[in-house]
Amino acid sequence: MKHLKHLFENNLDWADARKEEDPEYFRKLRNQQTPEYLWIGCSDSRVPANEIVGLPPGELFVHRNVANVVVHSDLNCLSVMQYAVDVLKVKHIIVCGHYGCGGIKAALDDARLGLIDNWVQHVKDIRGKHRQLLAEIEEPEAKLNRLCELNVVEQVLNVVNTTIVQDAWSRGQDLSVHGWIYSINDGVLRDLNICVDASGESKQAYQNALKSGLI
Repeated sequence: MKHLKHLFENNLDWADARKEEDPEYFRKLRNQQTPEYLWIGCSDSRVPANEIVGLPPGELFVHRNVANVVVHSDLNCLSVMQYAVDVLKVKHIIVCGHYGCGGIKAALDDARLGLIDNWVQHVKDIRGKHRQLLAEIEEPEAKLNRLCELNVVEQVLNVVNTTIVQDAWSRGQDLSVHGWIYSINDGVLRDLNICVDASGESKQAYQNALKSGLI
C-alpha cells in the first residue's frame, strides 16, 4: 500500500516553517475564521486561490469546481454561499475564472469526456447564448479565452440572482459580487469590469462587461 509519505513530510516541513515564522500562528488560526471574501473558482490545480491574492489561511473562504460554474440546483455551491453570506458575513463574492480553462475548452470543442459532459453542458449553453460574438473570433486560443471571460460574466449574474444574495441585499447587508479572470501565463488577475452591489445594478453591469472583453 502506498501511503504518500512525501506529502506528510512536506506537511511537517510546512508546519515547522509556519511556527518558525510565528510561534503563535496555529493558535491564532484556530481561533479565527472571519474572511471578508468568498472565492468561487476553478478546480484547476494551477490556480491556488489564497496564493494568487496573497492572503493567508483564514482570510479567504473558497469554493471550487470545474470551470467555476454557479448552478441554481447545485446545493454544494449554494450551501457554501449561504454559509459565507449569512454566517461569516463576507463582504465580497469573487467569481474567478482563468484563461485556457480545460472545462471551457471541452465545451467549446464538444469534447466527450464522460460524466463531466453533463456539468460542462452549462458552459455549452453559454457558448450557444453568445454564438454570434464567438463566431467573429477566428483565432482558436482567442476564442477559447473569450469564452472563459463570458463564462465568468454569466456566473456573476447567476450569483447575483440567487435568493442568498438577493435576500442579503434586501436586508441591507454590505455585499458585492465581482468577476475576475486569471492568466496562468503571467500570474496576473484581471478585472472583467463587472461588479454588482445592489439588485438593480446587474443589467447595466452585465452589458458593460460584455462590451469590455480583455483579450
